[in-house]
Amino acid sequence: MAAPRIHLPQPLEAGQTLTLPTEAARHVQVLRLQPGEALTLFGDPARGGEWRARVRSMGRRDVTVTVEAHAAVEREPARAVHLAVGMPANERMDWLVEKATELGVASLQPLLTARTVLRLDGERAARKVAHWQAVAVAACEQCGGNRVPVVHPVRPLADWLADPARTALGAGVWLSLAPGSAPLPAWGAAHGGPCHVVLGPEGGLTEAEEAALARADLVPLSLGARTLRSETAALAALACLTLGQLQPGVAHTDASV
Repeated sequence: MAAPRIHLPQPLEAGQTLTLPTEAARHVQVLRLQPGEALTLFGDPARGGEWRARVRSMGRRDVTVTVEAHAAVEREPARAVHLAVGMPANERMDWLVEKATELGVASLQPLLTARTVLRLDGERAARKVAHWQAVAVAACEQCGGNRVPVVHPVRPLADWLADPARTALGAGVWLSLAPGSAPLPAWGAAHGGPCHVVLGPEGGLTEAEEAALARADLVPLSLGARTLRSETAALAALACLTLGQLQPGVAHTDASV
């Protein structure tokens, strides 16, 4: 059985003995690991990869581990794909964050759009973002990813489009149902660099929002004729761009829907 993976975002070194932070310690205690048992630490901001470690001691509150060796292994997609999504309602955003992390999303930008059902601001928005970031961490612990995607603070679509930092995310596209939209798989095959993908919420983007995307030089693309839920379309697009292929007949979308 593979050693349990624990996210520990701090510099590490071989031979170091350290006390795990509260959340990481609780995770080890829940797993009922015993002194001498192996675990894997990841999240080192300086070196990336992952570290082999062993439990040194288990207390009621404190857990200490000894760091043994570094492995420069990464399991990220060759292409960095950033998702900007009109937040789906209820628990669907949790599911989207989890599955997108498993597929190797580089970052997630929750968006407020005209038809967004989930309306968040202030402290409530901050709590939600912290929760989604924790979901991403847990997904990385499970799937083997060593780079936890950043879940950015909630922003209105117009504000995010106007931010010059957005262009550093690579080429921009949005998922569209408009007739004549180019197929995303073909676009992905022709554009190998990083990119960002915009998707609307359950009700889709308005004509005014799509016009704003076009003015910001984002390209309308389609995954086909089917109307998918927004979170399904997001994952279909991400899989297409990170895994390089989808099975014939898989289509998009209500997402840009």
